[in-house]
Amino acid sequence: MGSMEVLVGLALWSVAITFVLVGARVSSGQDINSFKADGNDLGGFGLRVTRAHANCLENLALPAAIILIAMVQGQTAITDGLALIFLASRIGQSLVHMLFVQSVPIVLVRATLFTVQHVIIIIWGLKLLGIT
Repeated sequence: MGSMEVLVGLALWSVAITFVLVGARVSSGQDINSFKADGNDLGGFGLRVTRAHANCLENLALPAAIILIAMVQGQTAITDGLALIFLASRIGQSLVHMLFVQSVPIVLVRATLFTVQHVIIIIWGLKLLGIT
C-alpha cells in the first residue's frame, strides 16, 4: 500500500467514524437538532466516538500535507515505506479511543499510537527537506 492509498484510507477512515458517530447520536434517542458538538450530552461510547472523530479530523492535515508534497515532488518513495504503519496507527488510535473506557493504560496506548504518527511525520518532513 502506497502513499496515495494511505491518504485515501485516512479520509475514508474519517468518513467511517462519521457514520459511527451518526449511529451513536441516533441511537441515543435525543432529538436530532439537540446534539452538542463536543459530545458531552451523549456520554460513554457516544462521547468517545465524538472525540475520536474530532481527533481524526484535527490530525488529517499534517499527514495529508506531507504526502501531497511527496506526491507533487515525485518523492513518494520517502512516504511509501511508513505509510501503512501510519494508517494502522491512526486506525488503532481511533479504535482504542472509541472502544475502551479511558484508564491510564488505555490513554498510554493511545498516546503511543499518536506519537508513532507524529514521529513518522517528522521523519517524512526531514527526508523531504533533505535533512536526513
